[in-house]
Amino acid sequence: MDYNKHIENLNHPLVDERLKALTFLAKGIKDGDITLPQPNPVFVNNHIHTTYSFSPYSPTKAVWMAINSGLVTAGIMDHDSISGAREFIEAGNIIGLETTCGFEIRVNMDKTRLKGKKINNPDQETVIYVGVHGIPHTQIDKVEDYLKPYRENRIIRDRKMVDNINAIVKPYDLFLDFDNDIIPISQYKRGGTITERHILYALSKIITLKYGKGQKCLDFIKNEMKLPVSAKIEAYLLDENNNVYEYDLLGVLKSDMVEKFFIPATDECPDAQELVNFAEEIGAISAYAYLGDVTASVTGDKKAQKFEDDFLEDVFLTLKELGFRAVTYMPSRNTDEQLTRLKGLCEEKGFMQISGEDINSPRQSFICKALENPKFSNLITATWALIGHEKEATKNLNRGIFSEETVAKYPNFNERLEEFAKLGKK
Repeated sequence: MDYNKHIENLNHPLVDERLKALTFLAKGIKDGDITLPQPNPVFVNNHIHTTYSFSPYSPTKAVWMAINSGLVTAGIMDHDSISGAREFIEAGNIIGLETTCGFEIRVNMDKTRLKGKKINNPDQETVIYVGVHGIPHTQIDKVEDYLKPYRENRIIRDRKMVDNINAIVKPYDLFLDFDNDIIPISQYKRGGTITERHILYALSKIITLKYGKGQKCLDFIKNEMKLPVSAKIEAYLLDENNNVYEYDLLGVLKSDMVEKFFIPATDECPDAQELVNFAEEIGAISAYAYLGDVTASVTGDKKAQKFEDDFLEDVFLTLKELGFRAVTYMPSRNTDEQLTRLKGLCEEKGFMQISGEDINSPRQSFICKALENPKFSNLITATWALIGHEKEATKNLNRGIFSEETVAKYPNFNERLEEFAKLGKK
């Protein structure tokens, strides 16, 4: 039987059609017509973006990609949006993959000792990226109500940045229409957000439409727009059969253009303390996203820059004062020296450590090979504990991993992690 049409439908515009396609594929697996790779017990990923922020994958397709990569767990993590979570959870149930749900958001550190510092945000000082993990399923509607006004404020800034881009590309006879070129490639009307990547992806499509794929497009990027292109990306852009061409072009544009059109985020960023308090209220886990000084960008769209490493102790002190519960990081993106220091600080301050590979591009692997290293076994345990937390807190917020009731029962944090990991694996 040909299952290709059903795989295509995993990115269908309608949620019901996507889930119906996955149900059909699940039957194919059960009947032995589809063979999945052997799952690797150390392959977990708690940071997968979907079309509700920026990604080639719907929540259903993301789950399919995860299980076809040999993952044993997967976590949805969209910018400023929780709207894909229920679909993601249902897709996991259909295919038999354990899931977690959360969202990523930028918060303002203006009222902390870190004001004026570039922390973990390549584009802006004082504003940091954080994740809210393990959201109890009973709280999804409350999260949606919380995030909606921040998305609306972001749209105002998005439109102004498109005006800035149009001023930049006007000499090349290019133009972006926000309502016709950008909103349709997003899930904004269904509760998704629009990011700088959406804007630049739309520009990539406009450029490709005008110049086609291959030498002519590359010449335009290098000789007219004067953008630097690595040898690796140049080979991609010369390939006229490249079916992810616009994503590769997006990486080139993002690496060099953002600083030219970027407008600092203000009203779309809640105060850090407010965000932490909200996470506590809904029984979720607030997590600082460690970036670390960047030398060579894994995703190819970040310049070499310095971030929080020079004042990491101050960052951790501030996080503790604000009441953050965890630190999330990507082992493949940092050096052994960075990770050893980071893990030590997490243990010293009592932060849960959560891993995840930031998936938002078709060339990225869902697998973090670094997790095969036994020194990251704590991240596997923490992932199952996160799943256990989400299950228990969905039943009753007082049963979450950081609730007063749970802490009283298991005051030792490592013991608590082990207990919740067992619950996650049930």
